[in-house]
Amino acid sequence: MTWWKGILLALTLLLVVGITVAGLRDRPLPATEVQLARAHKGTISRTVVGAGKVQATTTVKISSSLSGDLVELDVKNGDHITKGQVLGRLDPRRFQAAAKQMEASALAARADTQVADVELRRVTSEHQRVQGLAQRGLASAAEVEKSRSEQESSLARQSAARERLAQAVAGYDQAKTDLAHTVLVAPMDGNVIERDREVGERVRGSEFSEDTVMVVAALATMEVQFDVGEHDIVFLKKGQEAAITVDALEGQTFKGTVVELAQRATIKNPGTEQEVTTFPVKVAILARPPGVLPGMSAEVRVIADTHKDVVTVPIQAVTIRPERLLSAGKGAIEGGGLSASPPHGETLAKVVFVVDDENHAHMRRVQPGISSDTELEVTDGLKDGDRVVEGPFRTVSKELKDGAPVHEQDASRS
Repeated sequence: MTWWKGILLALTLLLVVGITVAGLRDRPLPATEVQLARAHKGTISRTVVGAGKVQATTTVKISSSLSGDLVELDVKNGDHITKGQVLGRLDPRRFQAAAKQMEASALAARADTQVADVELRRVTSEHQRVQGLAQRGLASAAEVEKSRSEQESSLARQSAARERLAQAVAGYDQAKTDLAHTVLVAPMDGNVIERDREVGERVRGSEFSEDTVMVVAALATMEVQFDVGEHDIVFLKKGQEAAITVDALEGQTFKGTVVELAQRATIKNPGTEQEVTTFPVKVAILARPPGVLPGMSAEVRVIADTHKDVVTVPIQAVTIRPERLLSAGKGAIEGGGLSASPPHGETLAKVVFVVDDENHAHMRRVQPGISSDTELEVTDGLKDGDRVVEGPFRTVSKELKDGAPVHEQDASRS
């Protein structure tokens, strides 16, 4: 029975070797469950989004350059006003008295000027008479010189009188202007949006600071001001269309247009890790929505650029991979997400994973164009109808490898 045992042992060894070899043979990778989408042609728009506050296009603070007591205020918050309408008055008595005083001074100066004119005519005539006598030898040279001096003195007194008259008239004009400024007049059509003073309070006028009595705004034309980052401001220009939504008016969208772009940045926390650079932008609301008031919160979506008949894919379908893996035809490395920072010296390429008819995902380099909130234009690397992997995010950005088998996730589970 020794030979039979030998055969049995040999068969057992062959079986063990066969099982070992089968275990060491490469097994097919399990299919990765993914979400698929198709590249398609269409229209895509780059949109710059910002949040800001509604404000009137023109807002004016009404204040007085004079100090005085408010004796009249004819408007209240919310009132509509027209240009030239009287809004209020300061106590005018002190300024009326000053105007009368300056008027009297001007009249007195005018009278002095008239006297100087008469005197000049008299001495001029006397000088001419003395000159005539001197020519006939009836007056001396001293008498001629004396008459000339009197004429010159009279001329100087006339000039001084006229200067005093001009000074008095200017003072009178200033007094009349001050008196007129005791009446607060609307500089434009609009609405009173703020009233800071009441009748009986004292207004302190100053050339260096303002004591605001009320604020007037032209509510017929309104705009939204918001801040845009330095990477978005380069895509904006005057005249671009915008869509505006006001938080207080849910479900409504209003048309607007870009009217002003700041030429100087606003820098917050300069020199720190939290430094932020923004540029203020103003978008005019083409027609004032009923019920919209200054200070309301709004969101603005500016259509910065539009491309038609281009190939687009879901924005999450585009990721990055190291350049060396593309040339080697291999898959991902850990940490290769779209927003991940590359290792020092590593060159990254933007890619998508295209699924073939046998459900294998192949990494393909793409050249991106503009993007919307949900889609990205692909200018090179894809054609209309290509199937691409769009999710899950971790699978696309980190785990999926070139050539990996995939199968589409059941829609009922997504």
